[in-house]
Amino acid sequence: MDIPHLWQALGWPLTRLLGSLALGLFIANVIEALNWTRFLARLAAPIIRIGHLKDVIGASFSMAFFSGMAANSLLSEAYGQGRLTDRELILANLFNSLPTYFLHLPQMFFITVPFIGVRTAATYVGLTLLAAIARSAAILVYGRLALPPLPEGCVVCHLTEDAFSWKKALAKAWKRFLRRLRSMVFFTVPIFIAFHYLAVWGAFAAMERWLAAHLGFLSWMTPQAVSIVMFQMAAETSAGLAAAGAMLGAGDLEPRQVVLALLVGNILSTPMRAFRHQFPYYAGIFKPAVAARLIIHNQSFRAASLVAVLVGYALLG
Repeated sequence: MDIPHLWQALGWPLTRLLGSLALGLFIANVIEALNWTRFLARLAAPIIRIGHLKDVIGASFSMAFFSGMAANSLLSEAYGQGRLTDRELILANLFNSLPTYFLHLPQMFFITVPFIGVRTAATYVGLTLLAAIARSAAILVYGRLALPPLPEGCVVCHLTEDAFSWKKALAKAWKRFLRRLRSMVFFTVPIFIAFHYLAVWGAFAAMERWLAAHLGFLSWMTPQAVSIVMFQMAAETSAGLAAAGAMLGAGDLEPRQVVLALLVGNILSTPMRAFRHQFPYYAGIFKPAVAARLIIHNQSFRAASLVAVLVGYALLG
C-alpha cells in the first residue's frame, strides 16, 4: 500500500469534503433557524387573489415558509369546519410545495456544493426550484380557470407569530447541525471510499454489461450515472451526492450527466421515502384517508414536474 498515494487520491479529498460539508451544513441550519423566508410570506395576499384561492389558503401558504406543521394544521382546522372543500384542501396542500421547498433550500444547496461543486449544485438545485415554482404556478392557473372569484379576505387575520429569539434560533440550528452531520458522515465516508476502489478495480465495466441486459429503460445513462440513482434509491439523498462527488472527482462523469442522474434518482426515490416519513406526520394532523390522498396527489404532482424539468434539461441543456 502506497500511503502517500492513498492520502493524495483518497484521504485528502475525503477530508476536504467533510470539512466543507460541515461548514456548509452549519451555515444552512443557521440560515433556516433565522427564518430567512419571513419576507416572502408577505406575497401571499396578492398571489392568492390571482388563483381565486381563499384567505385561509393564503395564510397557510405564509405559514409554510416557517413551519409545515403549522401550515397543515391551519388547513386541517379549516377543512374540519367545512370552510375548505376536498378540492380546495388538495389545491392548498399542492400550492404549499413552494414555501416548503424554500424552507429547506439553504440546507439543500450548502449540502450539495461540497459534493459536486458550486456550478453543478446551482444547476441541480435551480432545476428542482424551477419545478417547485412551476407546481405553484400551475395551481394558480388552475384556480383562476376552475374556481369562482372570491371577495377579498384577510390573510393576516389567520396568522400568529412568536417573538423572535436569537438564542433559540442558534440553539435550534446547532441541534439540527449535529443530528444531520452524523447522518451525513455515516453515508459519505463509506460510499466515497467504495467508489474510489470500484473505479480502480474496473467494476463499472461489469455493471455496464448487466445494465444492458436488465435495465433497458436506463440505457441512455452510463453505469456510473446509474450507480448514483441506485444509491439514492437504496439510502438517502446524501448517498447519491457522495456517489456523484466521487464520480466527478475521478473524472468519470461530466457535470451534465451528474445533474441528470440526480434528477432521475430524485424522481424514483422520493415518493416512497416521502410516504414512509410523511404519513405518520400527516395522519396526526388529518384523518388517515385524507392524509394518504394528500401525499399521493403531492408526490404525483411533484414527480410530474420533475420529469418535465428533466426532459427540458436533457433536450436543451
